[in-house]
Amino acid sequence: MQVRRWDPFTVLARMDRDFDEVVRRTWGDQGRVGATFVPPVEVVREGSDVVVRFELPGIDVERDVTIEVERGKLVVSGERRDPGGEGGGERQLLVRELRYGQFRREFALPGGVSPEQVEAGYDAGLLEVRVHAVIAPEPTPVRVPISTGRAPQQQVVEHEQPQAVEA
Repeated sequence: MQVRRWDPFTVLARMDRDFDEVVRRTWGDQGRVGATFVPPVEVVREGSDVVVRFELPGIDVERDVTIEVERGKLVVSGERRDPGGEGGGERQLLVRELRYGQFRREFALPGGVSPEQVEAGYDAGLLEVRVHAVIAPEPTPVRVPISTGRAPQQQVVEHEQPQAVEA
């Protein structure tokens, strides 16, 4: 009898793949054609700008990522390529927790946002997409006086007659 060492990560990875397969068979891709992984994002407000940060380590963003403004949406799509997918050789995959494949993320934009308001940069595995001047500054409240149906009352002040000063 052969003794095999139990690796919980292999079991978890297999369960994850099996669960994904059940979901795909049950509900299909729901319009996400070719999407095989979804990069995590963070959306923050910085002043009047909105910044969307994507975690995309190991991706050649100049070659494999596209950023577009189309029909009122910010669309970021691309692909993470499997570096071992090309050429067989002596490579044997033991555990896979990294996701590869195509992705597409869409974010609704307020009306009137133009492509000129969008800029992007990539550093240390983070893609940062900044949409300038999206959030209008909040107006300062102005107090409005309340008038009532009564006429303003006038105060009558009785004036004293100046008295002569005796010297």
